Amino acid sequence: MKKWKVFVTRRVPKPGLDLLEKECEIEVNPYDRVLTKEEIIRGIKGKGGLLCLLTDKIDKDILDTEPKLKMIANYAVGYENIDVKYATEKGIPVSNTPGVLTDTTADMAWALLFSTARRIVEGDKFTREGKFKGWGPTLMLGQDITGKTLGVVGAGRIGTAFALKSKGFGMKVLYCDVKRNEKIEKELGAKKVSLEELLKESDFVSLHVPLLSSTKHLIGEKELKIMKKTAVLINTSRGPIIDEKALVKALKEKWIFGAGLDVYENEPNLEEGLIEIDNVVLQPHLASAGIETRTKMAIMAAENLIAGLKGKIPSNCVNPGIF
Repeated sequence: MKKWKVFVTRRVPKPGLDLLEKECEIEVNPYDRVLTKEEIIRGIKGKGGLLCLLTDKIDKDILDTEPKLKMIANYAVGYENIDVKYATEKGIPVSNTPGVLTDTTADMAWALLFSTARRIVEGDKFTREGKFKGWGPTLMLGQDITGKTLGVVGAGRIGTAFALKSKGFGMKVLYCDVKRNEKIEKELGAKKVSLEELLKESDFVSLHVPLLSSTKHLIGEKELKIMKKTAVLINTSRGPIIDEKALVKALKEKWIFGAGLDVYENEPNLEEGLIEIDNVVLQPHLASAGIETRTKMAIMAAENLIAGLKGKIPSNCVNPGIF
């Protein structure tokens, strides 16, 4: 039986590649870096399938390059890196990997919340540099978490999982979303409010919205000034949700207590001045970086790709209307 030819833009966990190799002839990017557009174009030449990452911009130019391209599997929940509208016009199914990284991403948001509120990174650095000379009543005071108000911006899968994990801390939960979330209302007594009210009342604000034209710079100077001076802002969604220039100013001038970031507006580049600020915890886009989770993502992407190549509707097809 003739195997489909597939290009993988970056090495993913082995179980996913093993699954592909059973039914496909695969070529994997040999470099541990993001490929250029030209390299992707060369890679998909003669290929029927493409497994790509959120860091790969799959635009009209690339989609027009290879007429044999039959299926695109994105190794991510988001798929704004792909021109899905144009892929749909060309009859190419596109899939993503939702669900499997929900709890892992929510866990990271909590890790950032604790790290920022209790100044964990600052304390670690302080201790390693030999500055710790003994316990002191005012040494590196942070923000208490138990019993405080938690604001969840975007109550989809990840936002819901994040909110539910607050149960053990007896927190008041506010959420802002276009839809009502009865699950967190029932289980947590959560209250649906406007973004402005959420920002005014919350001690901790965590962002869980997709990147859309309506959510770009959802948090800017105006919103940061609304927040409490003791508040902590967490972002594990998409970098451009926050106006990073405004955030640098807010952190430097102490409009808010601190921020925990896993994503950046111009990733992998950081806004000038951000790296020098002590009251921000910075992570290199690791929210889904659990061994089990990343493996499940690889398997799901491979299954989606194989299904699409066989002419079946992938389980996680984002443009099923083409079928």
